[in-house]
Amino acid sequence: MGAALASLSVWADQKSQTLDIYWVDSEGGGSTLIVTPENESVLIDTGNPGGRDSGRILQAAKLAGLVKIDHMVITHWHTDHFGGAAEIAQRLPVGTVHHRAIPDRDPDGRVPSTFPVQIKPFREISAPRATLQAGTAIPLKSSGAKKLALVCLAADQILAPTTKAPTRTLNPLTGTVPPKAVDLSDNANSAVFILEFGDFRFFDGGDLTWNIEEKLVTPYNLPGTVDVYQTNHHGLDVSNHPVLLQSLAPTVVVMNNGPKKGGQSGAFNAIRKVPTVTALYQMHRSMNVEADENAPAAYLANHGTLTGAAAAECSANLIKLTVAADSLSYRISIPATGATQSFQTKRR
Repeated sequence: MGAALASLSVWADQKSQTLDIYWVDSEGGGSTLIVTPENESVLIDTGNPGGRDSGRILQAAKLAGLVKIDHMVITHWHTDHFGGAAEIAQRLPVGTVHHRAIPDRDPDGRVPSTFPVQIKPFREISAPRATLQAGTAIPLKSSGAKKLALVCLAADQILAPTTKAPTRTLNPLTGTVPPKAVDLSDNANSAVFILEFGDFRFFDGGDLTWNIEEKLVTPYNLPGTVDVYQTNHHGLDVSNHPVLLQSLAPTVVVMNNGPKKGGQSGAFNAIRKVPTVTALYQMHRSMNVEADENAPAAYLANHGTLTGAAAAECSANLIKLTVAADSLSYRISIPATGATQSFQTKRR
């Protein structure tokens, strides 16, 4: 991992009023680092406990030139999303921790459960807390003319109210895809975010699942269209509802999967059927599908198939997105390999 990160260092001093997003390799966990034009940082989810994922997140923060995580945001109560939080807080100051109410019992109703033990280090993080619910806006500094906002559109299966005219037009895709069985896990309660910078829009839905995904865009499309979509639930089939993807109409999709976690055939099929998508990036080559179902090699951050203990040998390459200061274009790169592609922001 050290050699790969060294090759990324040339990017560390190139930030100038841009919006940057880093997808850190948590081997199928969640860890998305956002750095604003004001150099304020937001970490959405923190990967697994055990030092590996938190170490990779800290390396990404170092690469971004950060000395603090201003906002730590937890989408839901599964260890691959909150597990690295306490480890990060021990090594880097944290401004505010934003999260939904911590459940008293296992969030998925398991008995017996290790959740009380797993959540204890998170509870003990000595940083201010802020309640996360539908409609919450993460308070970000902005001194430029371009709009900068990170808003929670849904949490605990409750949608944020909206009066925006485009969302009040009936979505013609309503009812075109059957529902799945009700999801009783905390995935369905995931906090959902839209990040806006000028004309650029990014969707991060944590591990949101099928029926709530549909509710988000039907009968009205609450999020509207976006430029970049992070696959829900690491690209699993129980998420990534075709109506959600077609309603968001992204140009780029980023799949934060592991070699054997996420990246399932149904999600790939749903992505392929969205006519606006011009590029799919994956954190890992998925072993859950045939080789040709994966994105082309240049769009794979990590090509290996290592899992479990052997995954420590993974190169842990990250994916980086940079939105230009005028918000009219953005580039996505895998800095360790030098692969870079530019895209135009949608004009709305």
